Amino acid sequence: MPPPLVKPLTSLQNLIYQIGGILLIVGAILPVVPSLTAFAPYVFTTGSLMFATMQLQQRYQGCDITVRRLRRQQIVGAFLLLISACLMLMKWFHLGPLRGDEWKLTLAIAALLQLYTAFRLPAALRKSEEQ
Repeated sequence: MPPPLVKPLTSLQNLIYQIGGILLIVGAILPVVPSLTAFAPYVFTTGSLMFATMQLQQRYQGCDITVRRLRRQQIVGAFLLLISACLMLMKWFHLGPLRGDEWKLTLAIAALLQLYTAFRLPAALRKSEEQ
């Protein structure tokens, strides 16, 4: 049997990946709750670091162009999550020239990329393994 085309995560890495995803969602929703707004940047940043790090740990070792393109889109989405975390921290600490809700725009783009690749990448991997 040939080796897998995508390096699988260990059980600990998978747990970190899932907790990071949950923290991302919680951190994005916390600004809506006035009494918990102060915790939002910390929760979101922690989640984005955990999620993006584990996504970058997965490596594609094949040569299918479609899968490589989707993997690059997934990596761009992971970096946009990290940029969203930085922008969120800049807003809460009033740092830099960007002091508004720019983090929401980068988060929306990252979410679209992550959602698209979450559905397309497994199908493309199955197709490339069949060939």
